Amino acid sequence: MQINRLVHPGFWFGKTKVEDALKLARLGVGGFCFYGGTRKQVAELTRALRAQSPLPKILISADYEDGLGRWLPDAELLPSNLALGAANNTDLAFEKGILTARQAKSLGVDWVFAPVLDLADCPQNPIVNTRSFGADPQLVTRLARAFINGLAKGGALNSIKHFPGHGNTSTDSHMAMPTVSSSAEHLQMHELYPFKELLSLADSVMVGHLLVPALDKNSPASLSAKIIGGLLKTQLGYKGCVVTDALSMKALGNEKQAALAAFKAGAHILLVPEKPFELLEFLHQVMLDKTLLDEAEQQQERLCRRAGFISAPTEADAFQETDFAERAAKQALVCQGPRVTLCPGQKVQVVEVGNDENLSSEPFIQTLRQGGISLAQPGEKADVLVVLCWRRYQAFKGKIALDQSEINKVQTELKNYPAHILITLANPWAARQLNSQSTLFTFSPAPSFQRAAAKCLLGKFEPTGRLPIAL
Repeated sequence: MQINRLVHPGFWFGKTKVEDALKLARLGVGGFCFYGGTRKQVAELTRALRAQSPLPKILISADYEDGLGRWLPDAELLPSNLALGAANNTDLAFEKGILTARQAKSLGVDWVFAPVLDLADCPQNPIVNTRSFGADPQLVTRLARAFINGLAKGGALNSIKHFPGHGNTSTDSHMAMPTVSSSAEHLQMHELYPFKELLSLADSVMVGHLLVPALDKNSPASLSAKIIGGLLKTQLGYKGCVVTDALSMKALGNEKQAALAAFKAGAHILLVPEKPFELLEFLHQVMLDKTLLDEAEQQQERLCRRAGFISAPTEADAFQETDFAERAAKQALVCQGPRVTLCPGQKVQVVEVGNDENLSSEPFIQTLRQGGISLAQPGEKADVLVVLCWRRYQAFKGKIALDQSEINKVQTELKNYPAHILITLANPWAARQLNSQSTLFTFSPAPSFQRAAAKCLLGKFEPTGRLPIAL
């Protein structure tokens, strides 16, 4: 095997130099993982990289967990996994998989690093949260299976992650090494359950940068021969491709040594190093086991064959299901506490907290106005207070809870308004911090979910979802 094929660099639109990526393609790296860009930019770069590569096929991947919209500003954000968990509808999960695959393939992306099989069982977890289908291993398994089948139907490769389970941590592995303190027995019944059930459907398994002392006291999972070679390949019998989580994440320390340890432990793809050129040079300087190299080549060839068998849909095919998010939102919303219903002619005071990404509340506001509701100016008295909480997971942020100043701001407003409702547009555990008597959970800040929240307040439909987590 060509050693360079082990490495799949990342490409950040607006940050990575195109000439560097083209040079890496000419050196024969096995693929690229994309971050950001527009639909046009992604499609153009996939063609350019493939044209420069000496390999018959390279794999283009991306973290399109919620469709293209999580990374591309000109694409729709699909419902979060936790929203699908609240809806508890495998048909919706299957449909999300199909749409995600069609969208990705229409731009030349073969491989979607999804679904997340981590459990949403730790309120302080800053990086899983709405990426999970829920806290119940069986619910996660059922919905993830449907999503995987949808991805296959739509024509994309999958990757189940983050083995052996990233849910029960309070540390973002983009910044430091998380520790999963679960016992071996608990791991078998909870964290590992979805992986064990879905390994037969996995095109690949992404191993997390996690220290799991019950499995290996010394090495993180992504570098552990006990976890990759012992647990995953031998005990669980997995015969497919093993990929590391991004090597550029700060949990691992020395990137070169981490990459070498991951390869020796049984990883077939070294994903997104921070310094790909230096890593390639290093890998040529060390003696790499030929048997492991041959195994890695066979796994990548298998993925390339599978990707090559699937015809790419056109961009027009990829964006036909325009009402999917609206249908999902209507089934996903959960109401806790007394139901608040707005009537035409009422005036509403809207307060926003946790909007780190400066997301627009215009879809929510516009829908209220269309229903005959007027908005009060800041400080002006209104009939009802609506609190919009936006906080959601973000890589490299390290936290997901609201600051005390944000909590104080909301609680001051709540005292002035007996009639009020909190709408959590992402992180559901924010409801515990704000202690509102009435809460509407949407699990997503997408425009479709904002509109659904407004329609629910207007009494257009009854929220029928159920919390897929424990508050």
